[in-house]
Amino acid sequence: MKKSVFFGALAATTLVAGLAGAATLDEVKARGELLCGSNTGLTGFGAPDASGNWAGFDVDLCRAVAAAVLGDPTKVRFVPLTGDIRFTALQSGEVDLLVRNSTWTFSRDSELALDFVAVNYYDGQGFMVRKDLGVSSAKELDGATVCIQSGTTTELNLADFFKQNNITYQPVNVADDTEAQRQYVAGACDAYTTDVSGLAASRATLPDAENHVILPEIISKEPLGPVVRHGDNNWADIVRWTYYALLIAEEKGITQANVNEVATSTTDEEIRRLLGVSGDMGVKIGLQNESFKNAILAVGNYGEIFARNIGEGTSINLARGLNALWTQGGLQYAPPFR
Repeated sequence: MKKSVFFGALAATTLVAGLAGAATLDEVKARGELLCGSNTGLTGFGAPDASGNWAGFDVDLCRAVAAAVLGDPTKVRFVPLTGDIRFTALQSGEVDLLVRNSTWTFSRDSELALDFVAVNYYDGQGFMVRKDLGVSSAKELDGATVCIQSGTTTELNLADFFKQNNITYQPVNVADDTEAQRQYVAGACDAYTTDVSGLAASRATLPDAENHVILPEIISKEPLGPVVRHGDNNWADIVRWTYYALLIAEEKGITQANVNEVATSTTDEEIRRLLGVSGDMGVKIGLQNESFKNAILAVGNYGEIFARNIGEGTSINLARGLNALWTQGGLQYAPPFR
């Protein structure tokens, strides 16, 4: 009797878990639109233009997911979220997915009922100052006022760095990148601290960008990536493998321009599975078999997304660095697609 009760409870738990796992996918399909939590405006990563059209490195991942799930990269509504409210918005169901330069940490992973499913940008926290401040190292900022976004990992990193170096600072708390830049430009703070990618994005929009310098110290590890609600396992798989599909595409030389041609000519079995030519990989997670091909067709591979939005030659001018493929000395690596 006890055995029957146990297995009955186990079956019920499994059923509930299965229903929970399918919830977001079903909601997105029924709605016909993906709700993607985005930055309030970070050039190169996620920002609307004057006409309200969103573009950026993180935005393209949202569009890739929309293409995979709905077959159309334009079926996304971008919801601007500050650092303070981004996780609450995801927890409450206001958005289906958060792609907003958010750092994967132990406490966020274990305490917020959320899951980070991949790292789409390896970053680290730094400092930007005006050249005329006359400092060449963050260790020379003793007594400085520092603009910092509240509700972010940068707050604790900043406190730790100054304490470890036995120097002091005065925080100037801001809500988002836009306010941080405004306060910094107005002279309310001597330095602005956030992820180096964010500093580069902010500097690119300044009219006198050449008069501002990003100091050499990187004071933290900031693995940034997409976030979903905990327990929604199927949805997590969809977001994770859409991202990995973009990495595999770059590794295999598949681009936005040649993906259709490759699909008809390749004999590489991993590529055939990825593009839905053979197997049923998409169907296994509730999608069409060509879903990952649709994602690549919509936004290109990871390297194309990087180069177009934030790479060398853009106003952000970031080198691939740690975000190069593992075959090129970087950390970007996708598990086998099999």
